[in-house]
Amino acid sequence: MDIVTTHNSSDFDALASLVAAGILYPEADLVLPTRVNPNIQAFLSIHKDLFAIKSFKDVDVNAVTRLIVVDVNQWKRLERLSALSSKEDLEVHIWDHHMVPSDMKASKVVQEPLGACTTLLIEEIKKQNLEISPMQATLFLAGIYEDTGNLAFPSTTARDAMAVAYLLSHQADLNVLENFLRPAYGVKQKDVLFEMLQKAERIKVGGHRVSICEMEITGHTHGLSLVVHMYRDILNVDAAFGIFNDAEKGRCIVIARSGVDSMDVGQIMRIMGGGGHPAAASAMLRDVNPIGVKEWILELIRENQRSTILIGDLMSFPVETIDAKTSMKDTAEILKKKAISGMPVTEEGKLVGVISRRDVNKIKKQSQWRAPVKAFMSTDMITAPPHMSVPKAARIMVKHDVGRLPVVDDGELIGIFTRSDAMLYYYDLLPE
Repeated sequence: MDIVTTHNSSDFDALASLVAAGILYPEADLVLPTRVNPNIQAFLSIHKDLFAIKSFKDVDVNAVTRLIVVDVNQWKRLERLSALSSKEDLEVHIWDHHMVPSDMKASKVVQEPLGACTTLLIEEIKKQNLEISPMQATLFLAGIYEDTGNLAFPSTTARDAMAVAYLLSHQADLNVLENFLRPAYGVKQKDVLFEMLQKAERIKVGGHRVSICEMEITGHTHGLSLVVHMYRDILNVDAAFGIFNDAEKGRCIVIARSGVDSMDVGQIMRIMGGGGHPAAASAMLRDVNPIGVKEWILELIRENQRSTILIGDLMSFPVETIDAKTSMKDTAEILKKKAISGMPVTEEGKLVGVISRRDVNKIKKQSQWRAPVKAFMSTDMITAPPHMSVPKAARIMVKHDVGRLPVVDDGELIGIFTRSDAMLYYYDLLPE
């Protein structure tokens, strides 16, 4: 017996991947976990009869000989299948876009860093020239759109976009997506958000602006992920973490949202036993102290920062500087000869300013060419420590319209970070 299944708390990418895998494995039963996201419940309440989906109560798990898992690669995230982990003759196939190590012994693994797992399966369906209906195409499009934020998340790839084009050519209906991808936001969600904002605090951790909010909840509350997303937007922080503790059930839900590349909340949540993506992730914890969870998150953020590429890794050094007493005529010649747009200015070994071609172009009188560079340099310097993240440094450069940041450690100029260094980071041109 073959079955296809996916992770608990299934989203549209999980459901779409499940149905797409059913096209590739036509003899397999499609088994959806009991716990699914609210928008999946709404979608299936109308469309369930169009897809031959079963629940685990309809399946004899012991009879399974081949297990196909999609959008997941770990036993702990599968419902009622722990007994199969020790089954000797079980054949396992994995289709996943999360680039995390697996604890499953699989004979086939299709695992690539795409924006959505659905894309992997659509590519195979297209390769085999298999038929898909307009309704299936619509579901598959929902899977890709949800996991890529309508192709806007940083994890989106060109292959995701090409899969979307393929599905649109097969009559995927964007109007259906508008109805089911819009998260629910009602009175209960509004009350939770209001209480979170009343308790909100912003803290700096490892160069990031972060907010971690603890809340007591009772029973299941829909839409908490949307609440945390809105909470982060309102506070304008790099990352927000909602810790929702349900004391009656002895469980704690952690939902994380990040708005910067340098804060991978998916990695943090995976360490905590959950999963997700760099910008959106969650974890379910049992019998824990919420205060301890907050401290754990803070420590993991610090660890995340230590593993992030910093401007100290990309800066140019040693730094060529110009003495504050150098004449403007000599300064202009040095900038022209070295083909650079600016240089730090030092006096007795200390950084005192920055001179640029813009400053040189301000000279109008012949006598000004004999003036020392310190008369024209900019002293309103923006500097950065070597442990600053690249995205934060880039934001500072944009805000202040500067092309370079002197990197200073304990008052000493140790390097310079330029727009070119930022481009190396953003366009994946980093040296191996």
